[in-house]
Amino acid sequence: MDEIKGQELEEKSFADILLEFESERSKTRGRRPGARQDQPRIGTVVGVSGDYLLVAYGVKSEGIIPADEFRNAQGELAVKPGDTFEVVPTGRNAEGYVTLSRVTGPRPRDWRELVERFEGRDTIAGKVTALTKGGLTVDLGGIRAFMPASRSGVRETAEMQQLVGQDVRCRIIKLEVDDQDVVVDRRAILEEEAEQARQATLASLEEGAVVRGTVRSLADFGAFIDLGGIDGLLHVSDISWSRNVDPRAELQPGDVIDVKVLKVSRQSGKIALGLKQLYPDPWEEAAQQIKEGDRLHGTVTRLADFGAFVEVRPGVEGLLHVSEMSWTRRVQKPSDLLKVGEEVEAQVLRIDAAARRLSLGLKQVLGNPWDTIEERYPPGTVVQGVVRRLTKFGAFVEVEEGVEGLIHVSQLTAERRVDHPSEVLKIGDTTQTVVLTADREKRRLGLGLKQLEATTADEYLREHKPGDRVIGRVLEVSAEQARVQLGEGVEGICALGPAPAAEAPAAKSGMGNLASALAAAWKGEGPKGAVSSRPPEPLQQGQLRSFIIDSLDPASKRIELTAA
Repeated sequence: MDEIKGQELEEKSFADILLEFESERSKTRGRRPGARQDQPRIGTVVGVSGDYLLVAYGVKSEGIIPADEFRNAQGELAVKPGDTFEVVPTGRNAEGYVTLSRVTGPRPRDWRELVERFEGRDTIAGKVTALTKGGLTVDLGGIRAFMPASRSGVRETAEMQQLVGQDVRCRIIKLEVDDQDVVVDRRAILEEEAEQARQATLASLEEGAVVRGTVRSLADFGAFIDLGGIDGLLHVSDISWSRNVDPRAELQPGDVIDVKVLKVSRQSGKIALGLKQLYPDPWEEAAQQIKEGDRLHGTVTRLADFGAFVEVRPGVEGLLHVSEMSWTRRVQKPSDLLKVGEEVEAQVLRIDAAARRLSLGLKQVLGNPWDTIEERYPPGTVVQGVVRRLTKFGAFVEVEEGVEGLIHVSQLTAERRVDHPSEVLKIGDTTQTVVLTADREKRRLGLGLKQLEATTADEYLREHKPGDRVIGRVLEVSAEQARVQLGEGVEGICALGPAPAAEAPAAKSGMGNLASALAAAWKGEGPKGAVSSRPPEPLQQGQLRSFIIDSLDPASKRIELTAA
């Protein structure tokens, strides 16, 4: 008989014996195996004492709970007397106070209950006791369990160290009673709870609602806001009414902000949030205050190929198109004139508040130099400029900022034929020219260079002075004046008085070669009658006559004469 009992004992595993022992021990404790003595209770904060909160629970029962579990990111206590929450008794401290935990859930007290919780995949509560190689040790009602680091729900060793001494919720993922090997998982519980909170938050969100969240992380394209278990995206374009906003300059991780729910997709779980929508649209005010023709000061915020964007007030930008930047220059790139951050004054050309468009002009503020070109540059004016461009047909000379005139290739020199302006000028040369024409409507300025070259008229003017007696040939006679040739390429004007009563004798047709006679007269070899002391006879076309120089004007090359 004893041998049979011995065989039966040998056939029983250690697990069976242990479970029977735990069952008998449960009976001696006066409770049913597996009965829970640690059900969650509602606790009420009744006071704060040092590092602990005094919490009343049940009937005439009080316990303590660490205050650090209720501090926010700034270290401030986030509860006050009268606040309620679920607690569970976990034991007594050295002073005899009942210790409480906010971590609720069954707390197995023996191997039989561990088996039940393992088979039911229940969430249980335990206390982290130490950091060990590869993970953490967890106390499950006096039974030692192992939590791998990968299943702790944290990544850094420092975070794992902070779990030591804390109550945690976990699930048994491995249980071998014979070897007393228990492995628990906290990460799966955290993920499930996060998903439940996410779904609850997602279900409660409505478009247009204003909610409070915490900035979790920042990126170039915006910020992720934790709304309580679920993240929403605050796009950079919805942070501020101003453009080119840097999220890192506006927000910091940990900031608690109010945002507006713009869009919720319950299928994908995506949430679009807005911050600027909580403030008035600056375009509404701009539409009432800004009018066409107004001059506004602003800051260049962006440069594009087609123009520059100027912020004239926070959140209101206008476009300064390249065609509206200069009257005189063909601007190829906005960067030729402007740079980001530069302060400018511009005129409002058009405003469309509905489309949020503002067209600006820079040249309208500067004024159009071509409007007064004819008054400032009359023909004959000598100007100095810089050669900016050379083309086959001429050279463009900048006579003032943005105003260019053309020296046609035919106006470069009278000494020789020029095929290309580069034979006379090069880019960057500073040269004097003469204004030939100025056209405001066509925005053209005609210049000449050969007009400043020394001529026979210049030499004649240098060699003579008022009062000199000279010989000239009458080229043309009108009622008021006569045009007189004084030399090759040199002419003078003789003003005529009232005609005498007696008709002057006509010029003799037999005088021979007039050109030869005029040349001889210039050399002092003319006929004696050419320099006569008799009263002057009326001037006749073709005559060789003596004249007195009244005045000389080198600038205009004008010579005024009186018949001698």
